[in-house]
Amino acid sequence: MRILHTADWHFGRTLEGRSRLAEQEAFVEELTHLVRDQQIDLVLVAGDVYDSVNPPAAAEQLFYDALSHLADNGSRPVAVIAGNHDHPDRLAAAAPLAQKLGVMLKGLPEDDSELIHIARTGEQARLFALPYPSESRLKELLSDDAQEETLRAAYSEKVKYIVSQQARHFGPDTVNLIMSHIYVLGGAESESERPIQVGGAYTVDTSALAMGAQYVALGHLHRPQNIKAASLMRYSGSPLAYSFSEAGQAKSVTVIDVQPGADAQLEEVFLTSGRPLTRWKAADGLSRVHLWLDEGRDKNAWIDLEIHMTESMSMEQIHTLRKAHDGIVNIRPIYPEMEAAAAAEASMRSMPMDELFRRYYARQTGGAEPETELVQLFMELLELETSHV
Repeated sequence: MRILHTADWHFGRTLEGRSRLAEQEAFVEELTHLVRDQQIDLVLVAGDVYDSVNPPAAAEQLFYDALSHLADNGSRPVAVIAGNHDHPDRLAAAAPLAQKLGVMLKGLPEDDSELIHIARTGEQARLFALPYPSESRLKELLSDDAQEETLRAAYSEKVKYIVSQQARHFGPDTVNLIMSHIYVLGGAESESERPIQVGGAYTVDTSALAMGAQYVALGHLHRPQNIKAASLMRYSGSPLAYSFSEAGQAKSVTVIDVQPGADAQLEEVFLTSGRPLTRWKAADGLSRVHLWLDEGRDKNAWIDLEIHMTESMSMEQIHTLRKAHDGIVNIRPIYPEMEAAAAAEASMRSMPMDELFRRYYARQTGGAEPETELVQLFMELLELETSHV
Protein backbone atom coordinates (compact mmCIF):
# COMPACT_ATOMS: atom_id res chain seq x y z
CA MET A 1 0.00 0.00 0.00
CA ARG A 2 0.97 3.61 -0.50
CA ILE A 3 0.59 6.03 2.40
CA LEU A 4 0.96 9.81 2.42
CA HIS A 5 2.11 11.47 5.66
CA THR A 6 1.59 15.20 6.22
CA ALA A 7 1.19 17.44 9.27
CA ASP A 8 1.22 20.96 10.70
CA TRP A 9 -1.06 22.65 8.19
CA HIS A 10 -1.78 25.52 10.61
CA PHE A 11 -4.79 26.75 8.68
CA GLY A 12 -5.62 30.29 9.78
CA ARG A 13 -2.04 31.27 10.51
CA THR A 14 -0.80 34.66 9.33
CA LEU A 15 2.67 36.08 8.79
CA GLU A 16 2.98 39.34 10.72
CA GLY A 17 -0.70 39.99 10.02
CA ARG A 18 -0.55 38.93 6.36
CA SER A 19 -2.99 36.22 5.32
CA ARG A 20 -1.63 32.88 4.11
CA LEU A 21 -5.07 31.54 3.15
CA ALA A 22 -4.45 31.69 -0.61
CA GLU A 23 -1.21 29.73 -0.16
CA GLN A 24 -2.97 27.18 2.06
CA GLU A 25 -5.70 26.77 -0.58
CA ALA A 26 -2.99 26.19 -3.20
CA PHE A 27 -1.45 23.53 -0.95
CA VAL A 28 -4.77 21.69 -0.64
CA GLU A 29 -5.16 21.74 -4.41
CA GLU A 30 -1.60 20.44 -4.89
CA LEU A 31 -2.13 17.74 -2.27
CA THR A 32 -5.38 16.63 -3.91
CA HIS A 33 -3.63 16.16 -7.25
CA LEU A 34 -0.69 14.46 -5.56
CA VAL A 35 -2.73 11.75 -3.79
CA ARG A 36 -4.48 10.98 -7.06
CA ASP A 37 -1.36 10.95 -9.25
CA GLN A 38 0.68 8.97 -6.70
CA GLN A 39 -2.12 6.41 -6.19
CA ILE A 40 -2.19 7.03 -2.45
CA ASP A 41 -4.26 4.50 -0.48
CA LEU A 42 -4.18 6.14 2.97
CA VAL A 43 -3.57 9.71 4.15
CA LEU A 44 -2.18 10.44 7.63
CA VAL A 45 -2.44 13.99 9.01
CA ALA A 46 -0.35 14.20 12.21
CA GLY A 47 -1.89 17.18 13.98
CA ASP A 48 -1.95 20.98 14.09
CA VAL A 49 -4.57 21.23 11.40
CA TYR A 50 -5.36 24.71 12.70
CA ASP A 51 -3.13 27.39 14.17
CA SER A 52 -5.38 28.07 17.15
CA VAL A 53 -8.10 26.46 19.22
CA ASN A 54 -10.55 29.00 17.78
CA PRO A 55 -9.76 29.09 14.05
CA PRO A 56 -11.48 31.50 11.64
CA ALA A 57 -14.42 30.18 9.63
CA ALA A 58 -12.41 30.26 6.39
CA ALA A 59 -9.79 27.96 7.94
CA GLU A 60 -12.44 25.46 9.04
CA GLN A 61 -14.05 25.52 5.61
CA LEU A 62 -10.69 24.86 3.97
CA PHE A 63 -10.05 21.91 6.30
CA TYR A 64 -13.40 20.29 5.50
CA ASP A 65 -12.87 20.90 1.78
CA ALA A 66 -9.45 19.22 2.08
CA LEU A 67 -10.96 16.18 3.79
CA SER A 68 -13.64 15.90 1.12
CA HIS A 69 -11.10 16.04 -1.72
CA LEU A 70 -8.63 13.66 -0.06
CA ALA A 71 -11.25 11.05 0.89
CA ASP A 72 -12.73 11.19 -2.62
CA ASN A 73 -16.27 10.19 -1.61
CA GLY A 74 -15.05 7.52 0.79
CA SER A 75 -12.70 5.73 -1.61
CA ARG A 76 -9.54 6.74 0.28
CA PRO A 77 -9.21 6.48 4.09
CA VAL A 78 -7.94 9.62 5.86
CA ALA A 79 -6.81 9.72 9.52
CA VAL A 80 -6.42 13.04 11.35
CA ILE A 81 -5.32 13.71 14.94
CA ALA A 82 -5.30 16.87 17.05
CA GLY A 83 -2.04 18.67 17.75
CA ASN A 84 -1.21 21.11 20.53
CA HIS A 85 -2.64 24.02 18.50
CA ASP A 86 -5.97 22.26 17.91
CA HIS A 87 -8.93 22.15 20.27
CA PRO A 88 -9.48 18.39 20.59
CA ASP A 89 -13.27 18.58 20.94
CA ARG A 90 -13.62 21.03 18.07
CA LEU A 91 -11.52 18.87 15.76
CA ALA A 92 -13.47 15.71 16.60
CA ALA A 93 -16.92 17.34 16.58
CA ALA A 94 -17.58 16.26 12.99
CA ALA A 95 -16.27 12.71 13.53
CA PRO A 96 -19.65 10.93 13.13
CA LEU A 97 -20.25 12.61 9.76
CA ALA A 98 -16.63 12.29 8.65
CA GLN A 99 -16.64 8.58 9.42
CA LYS A 100 -19.23 8.03 6.72
CA LEU A 101 -16.67 9.32 4.22
CA GLY A 102 -13.89 7.11 5.58
CA VAL A 103 -12.32 9.96 7.56
CA MET A 104 -11.16 9.35 11.14
CA LEU A 105 -10.94 12.45 13.36
CA LYS A 106 -9.35 11.94 16.79
CA GLY A 107 -9.14 14.79 19.29
CA LEU A 108 -8.13 13.11 22.55
CA PRO A 109 -5.91 10.11 23.35
CA GLU A 110 -7.94 6.89 23.42
CA ASP A 111 -7.17 3.28 24.26
CA ASP A 112 -7.87 1.83 20.85
CA SER A 113 -6.37 1.31 17.42
CA GLU A 114 -7.95 1.25 13.98
CA LEU A 115 -7.98 -1.56 11.43
CA ILE A 116 -8.12 0.08 8.00
CA HIS A 117 -8.93 -1.87 4.86
CA ILE A 118 -7.12 -0.83 1.68
CA ALA A 119 -9.38 -1.57 -1.30
CA ARG A 120 -6.76 -1.27 -4.04
CA THR A 121 -4.36 -3.88 -2.61
CA GLY A 122 -6.64 -5.91 -0.35
CA GLU A 123 -4.23 -5.28 2.55
CA GLN A 124 -5.04 -4.01 6.03
CA ALA A 125 -3.30 -1.36 8.11
CA ARG A 126 -3.33 -1.37 11.90
CA LEU A 127 -3.04 2.27 13.02
CA PHE A 128 -2.59 3.53 16.55
CA ALA A 129 -3.30 7.25 16.40
CA LEU A 130 -2.21 9.22 19.48
CA PRO A 131 -3.33 12.89 19.46
CA TYR A 132 -1.20 15.37 21.38
CA PRO A 133 -0.87 13.69 24.80
CA SER A 134 -0.48 16.52 27.33
CA GLU A 135 -1.08 15.89 31.02
CA SER A 136 -4.47 17.61 30.82
CA ARG A 137 -5.54 15.66 27.74
CA LEU A 138 -4.36 12.43 29.34
CA LYS A 139 -6.32 13.53 32.45
CA GLU A 140 -3.48 12.42 34.65
CA LEU A 141 -0.85 14.07 36.85
CA LEU A 142 2.38 12.45 35.76
CA SER A 143 4.52 13.40 38.76
CA ASP A 144 4.41 15.52 41.91
CA ASP A 145 8.10 16.27 41.41
CA ALA A 146 8.67 19.54 39.53
CA GLN A 147 12.20 18.62 38.43
CA GLU A 148 12.40 18.66 34.63
CA GLU A 149 14.32 15.37 34.38
CA THR A 150 11.79 13.58 36.60
CA LEU A 151 8.84 14.99 34.66
CA ARG A 152 10.36 14.01 31.33
CA ALA A 153 11.03 10.46 32.51
CA ALA A 154 7.46 10.13 33.86
CA TYR A 155 5.98 11.56 30.66
CA SER A 156 8.07 9.31 28.45
CA GLU A 157 7.14 6.24 30.50
CA LYS A 158 3.44 7.11 30.33
CA VAL A 159 3.53 7.49 26.55
CA LYS A 160 5.51 4.25 26.28
CA TYR A 161 2.90 2.40 28.30
CA ILE A 162 0.03 3.78 26.21
CA VAL A 163 1.76 2.82 22.96
CA SER A 164 2.79 -0.62 24.21
CA GLN A 165 -0.83 -1.49 25.05
CA GLN A 166 -1.90 -0.84 21.47
CA ALA A 167 1.24 -2.30 19.87
CA ARG A 168 0.06 -5.69 21.14
CA HIS A 169 -2.50 -5.62 18.32
CA PHE A 170 0.21 -5.38 15.65
CA GLY A 171 0.45 -8.53 13.60
CA PRO A 172 2.46 -10.07 10.75
CA ASP A 173 -0.47 -9.82 8.34
CA THR A 174 -1.08 -6.08 8.76
CA VAL A 175 0.87 -2.93 7.98
CA ASN A 176 1.59 -1.60 11.47
CA LEU A 177 1.56 2.17 11.95
CA ILE A 178 1.79 4.70 14.77
CA MET A 179 0.90 8.38 14.39
CA SER A 180 1.33 11.08 17.04
CA HIS A 181 1.79 14.79 17.55
CA ILE A 182 4.63 14.91 20.02
CA TYR A 183 8.17 16.17 20.59
CA VAL A 184 10.69 13.34 20.29
CA LEU A 185 14.19 13.63 21.70
CA GLY A 186 16.62 14.44 18.91
CA GLY A 187 14.27 16.47 16.71
CA ALA A 188 15.44 19.83 15.30
CA GLU A 189 13.10 22.73 16.11
CA SER A 190 12.43 26.07 14.45
CA GLU A 191 10.90 29.27 15.85
CA SER A 192 7.46 28.68 14.37
CA GLU A 193 6.46 25.74 16.59
CA ARG A 194 4.64 26.64 19.77
CA PRO A 195 6.56 24.85 22.56
CA ILE A 196 4.71 21.81 23.90
CA GLN A 197 7.18 21.20 26.70
CA VAL A 198 8.30 23.15 29.74
CA GLY A 199 12.04 22.99 29.16
CA GLY A 200 12.28 19.36 28.11
CA ALA A 201 9.53 17.98 30.33
CA TYR A 202 7.21 17.08 27.44
CA THR A 203 9.93 15.32 25.47
CA VAL A 204 9.75 11.58 24.87
CA ASP A 205 12.52 9.10 24.16
CA THR A 206 12.33 7.32 20.83
CA SER A 207 11.88 4.05 22.71
CA ALA A 208 8.42 5.26 23.82
CA LEU A 209 7.22 5.11 20.20
CA ALA A 210 9.48 2.43 18.68
CA MET A 211 7.12 -0.43 19.47
CA GLY A 212 7.30 -2.64 16.42
CA ALA A 213 5.58 -0.28 14.00
CA GLN A 214 6.83 -0.33 10.43
CA TYR A 215 6.43 3.45 10.31
CA VAL A 216 5.91 6.15 12.96
CA ALA A 217 4.31 9.31 11.50
CA LEU A 218 5.03 12.39 13.60
CA GLY A 219 3.77 15.95 13.74
CA HIS A 220 4.89 19.12 15.55
CA LEU A 221 8.32 19.96 14.10
CA HIS A 222 8.16 21.99 10.90
CA ARG A 223 11.44 20.81 9.40
CA PRO A 224 11.08 17.46 7.55
CA GLN A 225 13.39 14.98 9.26
CA ASN A 226 13.96 11.36 10.15
CA ILE A 227 14.51 10.51 13.81
CA LYS A 228 17.14 7.91 14.66
CA ALA A 229 15.21 5.12 16.35
CA ALA A 230 14.58 1.38 16.38
CA SER A 231 11.51 1.95 14.18
CA LEU A 232 11.35 4.10 11.05
CA MET A 233 10.26 7.44 12.49
CA ARG A 234 9.76 10.75 10.69
CA TYR A 235 8.41 14.28 10.97
CA SER A 236 6.82 15.21 7.65
CA GLY A 237 7.21 18.92 8.40
CA SER A 238 4.80 21.73 7.58
CA PRO A 239 3.61 22.36 4.00
CA LEU A 240 4.44 26.07 4.21
CA ALA A 241 7.23 28.02 5.89
CA TYR A 242 5.59 29.81 8.79
CA SER A 243 8.48 31.86 10.21
CA PHE A 244 11.72 33.29 8.88
CA SER A 245 13.61 30.68 10.90
CA GLU A 246 12.37 28.33 8.15
CA ALA A 247 13.79 30.51 5.35
CA GLY A 248 15.34 28.35 2.65
CA GLN A 249 13.71 25.12 3.84
CA ALA A 250 12.22 22.94 1.12
CA LYS A 251 8.70 21.84 2.12
CA SER A 252 7.40 18.37 1.37
CA VAL A 253 5.14 15.47 2.21
CA THR A 254 6.29 11.90 2.78
CA VAL A 255 5.08 8.93 0.72
CA ILE A 256 5.54 5.47 2.20
CA ASP A 257 5.49 2.22 0.23
CA VAL A 258 4.96 -0.71 2.57
CA GLN A 259 3.41 -4.15 2.82
CA PRO A 260 2.86 -6.51 5.78
CA GLY A 261 6.09 -7.89 7.20
CA ALA A 262 8.37 -5.75 5.01
CA ASP A 263 10.48 -2.65 5.57
CA ALA A 264 8.83 0.61 4.57
CA GLN A 265 10.31 2.61 1.69
CA LEU A 266 10.13 6.41 1.94
CA GLU A 267 9.99 9.08 -0.72
CA GLU A 268 10.08 12.79 0.05
CA VAL A 269 7.81 14.59 -2.40
CA PHE A 270 8.57 18.30 -2.56
CA LEU A 271 5.79 20.87 -2.72
CA THR A 272 5.64 23.86 -5.03
CA SER A 273 2.73 25.76 -3.49
CA GLY A 274 3.32 28.58 -1.05
CA ARG A 275 5.50 31.67 -1.21
CA PRO A 276 9.06 31.08 -0.03
CA LEU A 277 10.46 32.99 2.94
CA THR A 278 13.82 34.64 2.50
CA ARG A 279 16.15 37.05 4.26
CA TRP A 280 17.83 40.02 2.58
CA LYS A 281 20.89 41.59 4.20
CA ALA A 282 21.80 44.82 2.44
CA ALA A 283 25.22 45.79 3.78
CA ASP A 284 25.50 48.54 1.10
CA GLY A 285 22.33 50.31 2.17
CA LEU A 286 19.30 51.40 0.14
CA SER A 287 21.11 51.35 -3.19
CA ARG A 288 21.62 47.60 -2.89
CA VAL A 289 17.95 47.00 -2.07
CA HIS A 290 16.78 49.06 -5.06
CA LEU A 291 19.16 47.11 -7.30
CA TRP A 292 17.63 43.82 -6.12
CA LEU A 293 14.13 45.20 -6.67
CA ASP A 294 15.02 46.33 -10.21
CA GLU A 295 16.39 42.84 -10.91
CA GLY A 296 13.10 41.27 -9.74
CA ARG A 297 14.89 39.27 -7.07
CA ASP A 298 12.63 36.91 -5.05
CA LYS A 299 9.58 38.36 -6.72
CA ASN A 300 7.15 35.86 -5.17
CA ALA A 301 8.77 35.64 -1.73
CA TRP A 302 8.03 36.96 1.72
CA ILE A 303 11.10 38.99 2.72
CA ASP A 304 12.76 39.84 6.00
CA LEU A 305 14.96 42.85 5.16
CA GLU A 306 17.99 43.93 7.17
CA ILE A 307 19.47 47.12 5.77
CA HIS A 308 22.62 48.85 6.98
CA MET A 309 22.19 52.63 7.16
CA THR A 310 24.32 55.59 8.22
CA GLU A 311 21.29 57.89 8.59
CA SER A 312 17.76 57.32 9.85
CA MET A 313 15.28 55.88 7.35
CA SER A 314 12.36 58.15 6.55
CA MET A 315 8.76 56.94 6.40
CA GLU A 316 8.78 57.83 2.71
CA GLN A 317 11.71 55.47 2.08
CA ILE A 318 9.95 52.67 3.97
CA HIS A 319 6.69 53.19 2.03
CA THR A 320 8.62 53.20 -1.27
CA LEU A 321 10.19 49.83 -0.46
CA ARG A 322 6.87 48.27 0.56
CA LYS A 323 5.17 49.63 -2.55
CA ALA A 324 7.95 48.21 -4.76
CA HIS A 325 7.53 44.69 -3.29
CA ASP A 326 4.36 43.60 -1.49
CA GLY A 327 6.24 40.69 0.07
CA ILE A 328 8.51 42.80 2.28
CA VAL A 329 7.33 41.88 5.77
CA ASN A 330 10.01 43.30 8.07
CA ILE A 331 12.37 46.23 7.52
CA ARG A 332 15.14 46.41 10.12
CA PRO A 333 17.60 49.29 9.68
CA ILE A 334 20.99 48.62 11.26
CA TYR A 335 23.00 51.69 12.31
CA PRO A 336 26.74 51.86 13.10
CA GLU A 337 26.15 52.25 16.85
CA MET A 338 23.94 49.13 16.79
CA GLU A 339 26.68 47.16 15.04
CA ALA A 340 29.20 48.33 17.63
CA ALA A 341 26.87 47.31 20.47
CA ALA A 342 26.31 43.89 18.88
CA ALA A 343 30.05 43.38 18.48
CA ALA A 344 30.62 44.35 22.12
CA GLU A 345 27.92 41.93 23.27
CA ALA A 346 29.46 39.13 21.21
CA SER A 347 32.84 39.90 22.74
CA MET A 348 31.36 39.80 26.25
CA ARG A 349 29.77 36.41 25.59
CA SER A 350 33.14 34.92 24.66
CA MET A 351 34.95 36.48 27.63
CA PRO A 352 36.02 34.25 30.58
CA MET A 353 33.79 34.55 33.65
CA ASP A 354 36.57 35.87 35.92
CA GLU A 355 37.27 38.69 33.46
CA LEU A 356 33.57 39.53 33.30
CA PHE A 357 33.52 39.76 37.10
CA ARG A 358 36.57 42.07 37.12
CA ARG A 359 34.90 44.41 34.62
CA TYR A 360 31.63 44.39 36.53
CA TYR A 361 33.47 45.14 39.80
CA ALA A 362 35.33 48.02 38.17
CA ARG A 363 32.08 49.58 36.87
CA GLN A 364 30.37 49.27 40.24
CA THR A 365 33.30 50.75 42.22
CA GLY A 366 34.37 53.52 39.86
CA GLY A 367 37.40 51.72 38.46
CA ALA A 368 38.76 49.73 41.40
CA GLU A 369 40.42 46.36 40.79
CA PRO A 370 39.08 43.38 42.80
CA GLU A 371 41.51 41.46 45.01
CA THR A 372 42.66 38.09 43.70
CA GLU A 373 41.03 36.37 46.71
CA LEU A 374 37.67 38.01 45.91
CA VAL A 375 37.80 36.83 42.30
CA GLN A 376 38.69 33.33 43.49
CA LEU A 377 35.78 33.36 45.97
CA PHE A 378 33.39 34.46 43.22
CA MET A 379 34.55 31.62 40.94
CA GLU A 380 34.13 29.07 43.75
CA LEU A 381 30.60 30.29 44.48
CA LEU A 382 29.77 30.19 40.78
CA GLU A 383 31.05 26.63 40.48
CA LEU A 384 29.06 25.61 43.55
CA GLU A 385 25.86 27.14 42.14
CA THR A 386 26.41 25.53 38.72
CA SER A 387 26.89 22.09 40.23
CA HIS A 388 23.41 22.29 41.81
CA VAL A 389 21.59 23.22 38.60
